[in-house]
Amino acid sequence: MTVIDVHNHYYPPAFIDALRTGNSELKVKDDAEGNPVLYSPGDANIAVPGHRDIAYRETVLAAEGVDRQLISLTCPGTVLESPDRSANLAALVNDAFAEVMATRGNRFTALATLPLNDPKASLAEFDRVRTMGFKGCMLMGNVNGVPLADRRFWPLWERASDAGAVMYIHPTFPLGVEAMQEYWLMPLVGFLFDTTLAAAHLVFAGIPERFPGIKWVLGHLGGTIPYLAERLDRGFHAFAECRKDLKLPPSRHLKTFYYDTVNFDPAALRLAIEFAGVEQILAGSDYPHQIGSIPKMLGAIRGLGLPPADEAKILGGNAARLLGA
Repeated sequence: MTVIDVHNHYYPPAFIDALRTGNSELKVKDDAEGNPVLYSPGDANIAVPGHRDIAYRETVLAAEGVDRQLISLTCPGTVLESPDRSANLAALVNDAFAEVMATRGNRFTALATLPLNDPKASLAEFDRVRTMGFKGCMLMGNVNGVPLADRRFWPLWERASDAGAVMYIHPTFPLGVEAMQEYWLMPLVGFLFDTTLAAAHLVFAGIPERFPGIKWVLGHLGGTIPYLAERLDRGFHAFAECRKDLKLPPSRHLKTFYYDTVNFDPAALRLAIEFAGVEQILAGSDYPHQIGSIPKMLGAIRGLGLPPADEAKILGGNAARLLGA
């Protein structure tokens, strides 16, 4: 069975170098093993070799039995920077990703990064990356507190809908992050609610109805969406405000979203499959983050005891269809 890992992250070396030498909100220091550590408010990402050495990563995929990866930059992306610097860094990352696709396309494809704190620059960068072979973009769950449903992003959603683009929502610093400074509560808990809030807001705001060509993907098994969808539907029926921009109950749209398997609990995976259907589930590992794991991704999916055809869809068939690969 073909295995395509859709949720994993890569830091182009040029991006890390730019953070070291420029005036950036992200700070870089090396740890005792010589790994760059990218610091942002409430978070620190250790850029191990798998994060920054694409040749090394290719050997890992071969050893683990993964055929392809859909690489992306991780949170906070570039949105903490000034708008001009954000646009420059996003272009630098996308150029590096395009080089990986051009030279190692048998193993890697990529999602583009957008400077979402500058909607006009994001629209221009979206148009540029579409000409470079990108099938979609990795979005942050909010843009420095601004929801993705905000009208300033509607021109981007219109362009993405017309293009039939993949828009993949990855969490970032959630609202209320100041209450999540201990015990890694921000990535362990806050991330999941950032994704949940982003998806629910998009649906209640009518974005999927207004821009139906977008293929939405939610990271980390949708946060808590499969678990809370019934409650969202109850709100739709109970509150007039929840119906003013939306014609159909939220779950009708949320079941058309895709969900990656970066939740290695078989019970959670079964709930997502029951909610959205096996055709909407995509294999994801969160490699090479400390909390990610290719073996756990594969073990969790293969341990579900699904019919071989359904297992093949989750491992790679759904992603191949989504990406036109």
